[in-house]
Amino acid sequence: MTLLETLKPKGLNPKNEILSGLTVALALVPEAVAFSIIANVSPLTGLYTAFIIGLITSILGGRPGMISGATGAIAVVVVALVLTHGVEYLFAAVVLMGLIQIAFGLLRLGKFIRLVPHPVIFGFLNGLALVIFMAQFSQFKVTGTEEWLTGAPLYIMLGLVAITMAIIYFLPKLTKLVPASLVAIVSVSLVVIFADIPTKTVGDLASIKGGWPKFHLPMVPINWETIKIIFPFSIVMALVGLIESLLTLAVVDEMTETRGRGNKEAVAQGVANLVTGFFSGMGGCAMIGQSIINVSSGGLFRLSGIVASISLLLFIMYGSSLIEQMPMAALVGLMFMVAIGTFEWASLRIFRKVPFTDVLVMILVAGITVIWHNLAYAVIAGVIISALTFAWESAKRIRARKFVDDHGYKHYEIFGPLFFGSTAAFSEKFSIAEDPEHVVIDFAESRIVDHSAIEAVHKITERYAKVGKTVHLRHLSEDCRKMLDKADAIIEVNHYEDPTYKVVTDVV
Repeated sequence: MTLLETLKPKGLNPKNEILSGLTVALALVPEAVAFSIIANVSPLTGLYTAFIIGLITSILGGRPGMISGATGAIAVVVVALVLTHGVEYLFAAVVLMGLIQIAFGLLRLGKFIRLVPHPVIFGFLNGLALVIFMAQFSQFKVTGTEEWLTGAPLYIMLGLVAITMAIIYFLPKLTKLVPASLVAIVSVSLVVIFADIPTKTVGDLASIKGGWPKFHLPMVPINWETIKIIFPFSIVMALVGLIESLLTLAVVDEMTETRGRGNKEAVAQGVANLVTGFFSGMGGCAMIGQSIINVSSGGLFRLSGIVASISLLLFIMYGSSLIEQMPMAALVGLMFMVAIGTFEWASLRIFRKVPFTDVLVMILVAGITVIWHNLAYAVIAGVIISALTFAWESAKRIRARKFVDDHGYKHYEIFGPLFFGSTAAFSEKFSIAEDPEHVVIDFAESRIVDHSAIEAVHKITERYAKVGKTVHLRHLSEDCRKMLDKADAIIEVNHYEDPTYKVVTDVV
């Protein structure tokens, strides 16, 4: 690839990228402030985090068009560390988090995201859509209290939200020259500002005025005690960030019908968090809501993320007074539309067409995401249940076809994988007392998968050996033979009838 192709990829539309980046930047402001409040840190901490992480991942990341920044998933994890040990330990934990993520990417572990089943992704998206939707309800409360808006303030808020949503929904049907989200935010903001409509604004959350982010070494003792304090938080933050980032990458892949690079994204996330830890950042990861806004607005390349990050810094340094006048209703309407777009409505239509366990996984993952706001727990729980279900179903499929050949050998042709879940059923297939002196177990349609399977074969051969009978194992692949040889099983393998196997290696 030439330098020109790198700077201007094929299909790049600068206008769409810049406008999409501006839209994302406007939507990033209240979210970054809100996540800072959750984590008990300064609002500028969240804003600087969004700028640094967004810029670095846009340049180095493995998924053009994906937006990263300060997120609620990370904020929920770090709040306990900030409350118990202070903000300096948070900065140190973010540095260590970055190192862990870099190691994850360099070890090429990003490919394991492919092990996440589709029902888990459906549940993740649906749960996240509900979280995004419900998070906007706090804007319908009186600032600084738990009291709900009533009367004229409530009706104004609802009206502005409805107008924003209507513009975002109907404008693309008329023209796609400019992102509908940007038009909605600017239009509603201008109406509120020039008509002097009394409603909640970004400035009601906190001031966003600041300067350049400053380099800052975490003021913590460099010793084993510090590592013991921050490591549990760093590893959880790293895993939560990677899971959310790689799942977001998969979603953007599906939206754009292209393929990102998970390992490269993991390294980029790590570098971004490492740097932000030295600039008083709270840590972050990919943001699925902002990524959907960006892609839907036409931001498909790195330029949109770079523009969003730089625009955010310009807002902080020079445009804070203007951005603080932006009505929260416009941003609430935008996030409502993001939630509607994020929710996988197709998953509701397939409830009766897929196995019950898939439906259960979808509901469970969505429920954990909504209740605990912990995407890592939700995804891990969904993967475990899916894996156990697969193991159970596979265990039930093992069977044996039996016959006696012209030489008087009893043949057991095994079908289905032999692993920990199917060993009991496998052992029940054999009639040791009634079988002739020679028994052939044919694995042409099966495979010895794990240690439990080796033990099962070992026990069968031992039982036959005790009554003076010989077991021949046929059609074992090379890896299966090596496993049995290492286990020193009492076996006699007929090598002459085994085909030559080639193992395909994963080079991703």
